[in-house]
Amino acid sequence: EHYASLEERKFKTLAQARALALQVDWPARPQAPVRPSFLGRRQYNNVPLGELVEFIDWNPFFAVWQLRGKYPNRGYPRIFDDETVGAEAKKVFDDAQKMLKQIIDGRKLQANGALAFYPANSVGDDIEVYEDEGRTVKTGTFCTLRQQELREEQAEYLAMSDFVASKSSGVADYIGMFAVTAGIGMDKLIASYEAANDDYGKIMAQALGDRLAEAYAEKLHLDVRRTLWGYASEEKLDADDLLKVKYQGIRPAPGYPSQPDHTEKQTMWKMLNADDLASIQLTESLAMLPAASVSGLYFANPEAKYFAVGKICKDQVEDYAGRKGMAVAEVERWLAPILGYDN
Repeated sequence: EHYASLEERKFKTLAQARALALQVDWPARPQAPVRPSFLGRRQYNNVPLGELVEFIDWNPFFAVWQLRGKYPNRGYPRIFDDETVGAEAKKVFDDAQKMLKQIIDGRKLQANGALAFYPANSVGDDIEVYEDEGRTVKTGTFCTLRQQELREEQAEYLAMSDFVASKSSGVADYIGMFAVTAGIGMDKLIASYEAANDDYGKIMAQALGDRLAEAYAEKLHLDVRRTLWGYASEEKLDADDLLKVKYQGIRPAPGYPSQPDHTEKQTMWKMLNADDLASIQLTESLAMLPAASVSGLYFANPEAKYFAVGKICKDQVEDYAGRKGMAVAEVERWLAPILGYDN
């Protein structure tokens, strides 16, 4: 019955999907993976909020207020020209600018960040992370998930491990990871609006905290590409290009389509030490505190791209549970939204 349902949904077996992994001849590539400017962890705390403003993507801000323009006035700043929501969008935007100025001038929020680079190589669908360039002592392993859903005209079935040079290739590669927040001080700020029964102010503050955290992630990624990792030192893109992800490399986050498993954050936090370095904690449900926080992995190779794992089968769940040292039932609980079978 299980296999009949798989057939119905049209999946590759895990073995078939692995046979169709992204093929990269790592030793033959014209450019070897770039070594980051440092290895290990660093903190970037008390980043001036004013430096983040130019990196803000305002489109999700309007979604918070359920304001959506109709084509061709969908996105910011065209939304202001929309007949239906334009005036209201302009009002909340102007209010946001006032509050943003108060937050920056009054230093009401603090932006903290932690960043780490380590030597890394892929082994199958896993990414081994090493203590140093000797690559003999493992500091941790990221387990990745591979696409299995049959898609027409799809030649490759991707996992994030495909974007890191394989151990067997003998090519030295690296991985990065980060966690940033703009939410230090948010509790106090929200309490002040709650005390004044100001729901509008409270929602506005939370929305701006989220925008600033995402802006910090965007700025840090730019610094990583140009200098800290330095694999795209010549990059010259404007803010619009950044939002369109026109740069080399990706920063996927656990819990998102390229790696839908939130438990991978635990592995990341052990290596990153974001609690101590940036005061960003993980809750029991693996959400980040403060809420206005963003985290993810950095992949630098030009082959790296965002993709959605989609639904997966029992053969992969069992294999993945074995690699992670977790019970199958626990993995099924965390991966419930992407199970391609009735659990």
